[in-house]
Amino acid sequence: MEEVEEGWLPHLLGFLLPVITIGGIYIGGWWCASGIIFALGFGPILEFIFPDQIPSRKEGFSTIPWNTILVLHSLVIPIALLFLFWRVELDGINISTILGALSIGIVSGVSGIVNAHEQGHRRKNSLIWRMARLNLLFVQYLHYTTEHNHGHHRFYATAEDPASAPKGRGLWVHILLTIPVQLISAFKVHSTKGKSFLNNPIIHGLLIQLSLLVLMGLVSLNFLLLYVIVAAFAIILLEYTNYLQHYGLVRGKDEKQSSKHSWESRNSWTRWTLLELPLHPAHHLKASDPLWDLRAHSGAPQLPTGYYGCFWLAIIPPLWKRIIDPRIPIE
Repeated sequence: MEEVEEGWLPHLLGFLLPVITIGGIYIGGWWCASGIIFALGFGPILEFIFPDQIPSRKEGFSTIPWNTILVLHSLVIPIALLFLFWRVELDGINISTILGALSIGIVSGVSGIVNAHEQGHRRKNSLIWRMARLNLLFVQYLHYTTEHNHGHHRFYATAEDPASAPKGRGLWVHILLTIPVQLISAFKVHSTKGKSFLNNPIIHGLLIQLSLLVLMGLVSLNFLLLYVIVAAFAIILLEYTNYLQHYGLVRGKDEKQSSKHSWESRNSWTRWTLLELPLHPAHHLKASDPLWDLRAHSGAPQLPTGYYGCFWLAIIPPLWKRIIDPRIPIE
């Protein structure tokens, strides 16, 4: 497959989801489901329309547009939540506002967590890094930065990494197992550095998240209930992504990291709307590389579709295993 020169412009397609979602919530009624329908209904279809491509970049290009895209994604989350608050105050909790919460959950998973994943690898305490922390606060997952940067990147594709699913484990079992273990793992990262229980940043993060929940409950109990749906669905999508990226791939404890230890997708629609996240082997080989520097790797195992299509396979574990297991590289 030949490389195709790409710039930042196609990544603006990633804003279609939040615009459609917010627009649907503004209109109300069944339109509140627009985000779900667009992402999980049309997303797999668009993966087949847009071809697989290996991106290349011109030398000496400006990174300002790329970083602006990240900042704009960060702004999307509070705006979307404000629209949901407005809608639930008008209509109360019903099927349409629940669908709206699920739609914003998808937006929070993309503009929030996928974006925070990219931002969280930037220089600590920089503005863009702090935006990542705010994004994660909005989905009640502040420990992710610690666990991902200091745990997952060290142990991925090994039994020591709770985010990597072994061959044969279904998605739903993996989600139930990985969420609490990742939280504990993040706590241990700071504990080993001498941070006692009350001084552990993970505990501080949990208290901040609890404070946000209490504040929302005081403002509007109905909104709090929908917000919990938003955050829960965003977290499920994150852990689905972790599941997808390393399922069944095994690396020995002392084995050097290589491109064969992460699943890759070169689908243009998936790459453009998920900030090049599907070029995951490149990210693990050099975590400090920003999204515009990520490249495809010839030795990486390839997913059967992009991330949108794989969602429908993964939620049915027997179907997922039947399709993906034969693609797992034989050692």
